[in-house]
Amino acid sequence: MATLLYTHPACLAHDTGPGHPERPARLQAILGALQDPEFAALQRREAPLASTEDLLLAHPARHVEATLAAIPADGLSMLDGDTLVSPGSREAALRAAGAVVAAVDAVVGGAADNAFCAVRPPGHHAEPDRAMGFCLFNNVVIGARRAQRAHGLSRVAIIDFDVHHGNGTESQAMADKSLFYGSTHQSPLYPGTGMDNDPRHPNVVNAPLPPQAGSDEFRAAMSERILPALRAFEPALVIISAGFDAHTDDPLAELRLTEDDYAWATEALLAVARDCAAGRLVSALEGGYNLKALARSTAAHVRALMAA
Repeated sequence: MATLLYTHPACLAHDTGPGHPERPARLQAILGALQDPEFAALQRREAPLASTEDLLLAHPARHVEATLAAIPADGLSMLDGDTLVSPGSREAALRAAGAVVAAVDAVVGGAADNAFCAVRPPGHHAEPDRAMGFCLFNNVVIGARRAQRAHGLSRVAIIDFDVHHGNGTESQAMADKSLFYGSTHQSPLYPGTGMDNDPRHPNVVNAPLPPQAGSDEFRAAMSERILPALRAFEPALVIISAGFDAHTDDPLAELRLTEDDYAWATEALLAVARDCAAGRLVSALEGGYNLKALARSTAAHVRALMAA
């Protein structure tokens, strides 16, 4: 079966202002790379709008209402020191969450083995009741809850290899043992979480990496800590928070990964999905801020998905 690509032009209309690293050019770089003939077999889908009910799978109504109400009719508005929104942000955020919902429906429904959601704004920093770190709604948690509530999957895993710890995703897994959260990330670094593990929550596995760590350290963390715990959890669906800002060329952090590391990690997670989840895997874009490195890394990731 095919790999699906979910995206939407509205995700380019999320304007974060001049000089902001989470800018529309990120998505343009990715979509440009995926126009290469080697990706001709990708089945491209338009990301639908998430419904209010979809957002409520991961967030209380007061947060959903307050976040959408804060989006301005013109100009820019700040939700926190890093998170800016513009008139186009409402549709972009709804398309970003809607892409993951649609991808989960398609993959769990048997229309494809896997899917990649090329969307923005990202989501893994979004707490249940707080937008932060460029993120409005937690797209991957919404997708995981969709898999559980609409499709009856008992256990869903989210693996996050963004250079920043996904505090918002972790907070939801901490409260619900039917979710697994595994993360490799630089520490110390924003948002200052994910530095250790709590034995009361074996479904949450953090593997922090020190500044300047590279391929060897990353692959060891995945192989020795994340992947064994993921297999022990036996997920019925694997979701990836696919941030590419641990790349050696990325300006916002100090890890030293390459696109080969992202291909390797993708292949390793696909192997777990094959063994535990009938091959079902959905990936959603998070960070990555050097445009050339982001384009190459995403291409490596999608190439591995297509080869599954």
